[in-house]
Order: sequence, then C-alpha cells, then structure tokens
Amino acid sequence: MTDDHKSITELISLAGRRVAITGGAAGIGAAVAYRAGEAGAALALIDNDENGMGRTVEGLRKAGFMTVGLPADVADTVALTAAFDRIVRELGGVDIWINNAGISPRVDTLSLTEAEWDRVLDLNLRAAFTGAKLAARHVRARGAKGVIVNIVSSTVKRATGNPVHYRVSKHGLVGLTQSLAVELGPSGIRCVAVAPTLTETPRVAELRAAGYGEGLDKFTRRLPLGRAATADEVARVVLFAISDLAEFVTGTVLEVDGGESCA
Repeated sequence: MTDDHKSITELISLAGRRVAITGGAAGIGAAVAYRAGEAGAALALIDNDENGMGRTVEGLRKAGFMTVGLPADVADTVALTAAFDRIVRELGGVDIWINNAGISPRVDTLSLTEAEWDRVLDLNLRAAFTGAKLAARHVRARGAKGVIVNIVSSTVKRATGNPVHYRVSKHGLVGLTQSLAVELGPSGIRCVAVAPTLTETPRVAELRAAGYGEGLDKFTRRLPLGRAATADEVARVVLFAISDLAEFVTGTVLEVDGGESCA
C-alpha cells in the first residue's frame, strides 16, 4: 500500500507522536488532549492552573493515555523553555506543538493600560512564538516532520465585540502561522491556525456569571447553526490538522465558526 493509499485509521493515527498543548488544563486544550490521546499520542500539558491541570492529567491517565503535566506561565520564557526541556526528557521529544493558551480580559480600549496590553500580547502572541520556535528547532534538528497549531479566533475574520488587545493578538497569530508555514515547510514542518467562534469553556462560563450571558446568547443566535461550539467540536478539527489527514495543509486558517463568517 502506497503513502497515497493509507487507510483512514493510519491517516488519523498519532501513534508514536508526542503532542504538547499549552493551556491544557481545561476547555479546548483539555478536549484536544483527549482526542489526541485517543489517536495514540503521548501528551504533555502546560498550564499555570496547577490544580486544574492535575485533574485533567489524572483523567487522561485513567483513560490509558501517557501524559505529563507541567505547571508554568507560558508568558515567562524561562519557565516555558524549562517546561519544553522537561517534555523532551520525559517523552523523548516533541512532534506536535499546540499554542492554545490565551486570555481575553474584558476592557474598553480607551481604558486599556500598557500593562494590560502587554500581558495579553505576551501570553497570547509572544509565548506562542517562543513555543513554536522551541518546537521547530527541536523537530528540524531531528530531521523529522512536525506540526504547529495556533488556536486563533473567528474574530480574525469579522469585527466583533472582543477587546482590542485580544483581537490584535489573534491577528498576530495568523501572521505567525503564515510566516512559519513558508519558512518551515521545506523542513517538513506544517503550521496551521484553527479559528473557533464562541466556545462553551470554563472561561465563557465565567463571562456568563459576570453578566455577559445575554450578549453571548444574542451573538450565538445570529450564527447559522444557532449555538456556541463545544470544546470537543473544536478539538476534532485540531485532530484533523495535526494528523496525516491534513498532510498537505499548511499556512491556512481552519474556521470552526458555525457559519459565522458567512452570516
């Protein structure tokens, strides 16, 4: 059987691959971990929520997935580099790096401070660049193939009520995705952005509790599918992106938006 005629099982399998996920304690990151684990990957979760990550790691291990959890603030380059080095030691390497960690504090543009701007850009964008660079250097040094996925947002395609520093950070991630795809493609490293619309995660639950529920529901009613995404629905698209099903996909934005971009 030639490479062009792999079975669907072979194409979706991540057996023998090591997947690292930032912001893996909950929400989309945790959902991606479960799907990647089902596909056979060894998993590494990086998150500053040590308690939440511990619960997720325990669940993944109970499901039979090889998993390590590393508490770290990904915006701290020293801490992120140390976490990366530990993943390499414990799992033997990294094949797939998923930049999922991000924050979206609600603040009006004219009230936004430089410190608030820097915190979001440092975590959402600069940390993603650092993680991608660490992973790409490692994969290329091994002469292997690899994948980098950046979780962006449907806000990159439509003007929404998201805070300005959040929107700018996600647009920056699209640019990072495209640049890395061009530069790393010859080395066999793909880079893909996945852009979800509003997704039911613990962060969205916090927004609802803070009084944003009516606005969120009004937004989702405008979507052709009429509801928010689930974290697992986003995770399934990420699984596609990191598997050999997407072997010729790089530099693009995969929208998981319930039709938002055409509404």
